[in-house]
Amino acid sequence: QMQVVESGGGLVQAGGSLRLSCTASGLTFGDYAMGWFRQAPGKEREGVSCINWSGGSTYYADSVKGRFTISRDNAKNTLYLQMSSLKPEDTAMYYCAARFDPYDGLWYAPGEYVYWGQGTQVTVSS
Repeated sequence: QMQVVESGGGLVQAGGSLRLSCTASGLTFGDYAMGWFRQAPGKEREGVSCINWSGGSTYYADSVKGRFTISRDNAKNTLYLQMSSLKPEDTAMYYCAARFDPYDGLWYAPGEYVYWGQGTQVTVSS
């Protein structure tokens, strides 16, 4: 059974850093494009960053560009999101998502992903 599980969220002061992890099971991880999304209370889910199957192509939302870094380790079936210079507006539930695509695709919208984790909460205090 396909499953993705996020971890690494928590409470951090503004300017601090966190690293989120997403571990996948029940699939061939290297055949999947992956994405990080977030949703704050009362707001729609938005894309944060995405990465192709090999890690050779990435995309970042303007709001996180230069502060967040997405990466993956296919040997460990794990996706990462290194977050630095965190701001209170980064506070949200962060979700990991997977979409079958072994052909170098990057997928930006939540509706383009099939498999989702339960999320990990990130709270940035001012």
